[in-house]
Amino acid sequence: MSEDKKKHIKIEDDKEAEEAKAAEEKAEEAKAAEEPEKEAPAEEAAGEQKEAGEAEAEAKAAEEKSGEDEKAAAEAESERYMRLMAEFQNYKKRAAKEKTDTLQYANEKIVSELLPVLDNFERALATETNDIDGYAKGMQLIFEQLRKALENAGLEEIKAMDESFDPNVHNAVMTANVEDKDDGIITMVLQKGYKLRDKVVRPSMVAVNKK
Repeated sequence: MSEDKKKHIKIEDDKEAEEAKAAEEKAEEAKAAEEPEKEAPAEEAAGEQKEAGEAEAEAKAAEEKSGEDEKAAAEAESERYMRLMAEFQNYKKRAAKEKTDTLQYANEKIVSELLPVLDNFERALATETNDIDGYAKGMQLIFEQLRKALENAGLEEIKAMDESFDPNVHNAVMTANVEDKDDGIITMVLQKGYKLRDKVVRPSMVAVNKK
């Protein structure tokens, strides 16, 4: 092979080598240009995944806090209910005790007012005297004292004599025939009747006129 031909072949080989090298460089540049594009979606996906994780963590924390708040509210309501029940039970006990005390000591006031009358009766019975009139006056005073004490307690005598018969407050045990009185008029009181305020304690025992 001649020297010229060898040179020509070498030139061709060098040219092909340069072209191959240039093509390889272009391929590397293209590959390098594609890699950021590939990395960008990966970074975006990683960012989105991170945000999703943070959002999920926040939601879980909020849910846990909500559950704790609900539990605390339920415990507070339970404590309030128990406190109200305890107060109600204490109120019932106080009311029951007050009722018992009221019933047990309802007559305390009247008893206190009757004690002086009892004292005077004891003194009168212990007195030895021949003064009948003075003794009778003393007994009359004691009687007035007793009646006053009962009136202060709310006791009231039922009117009967010469009144129209009222079955609500009078008890007719006999009839009478009195010319100058109308039918149904009470002509005699055999036993006085009394009311304690508006309640009849004992009706008057009476005789009623009937012609």
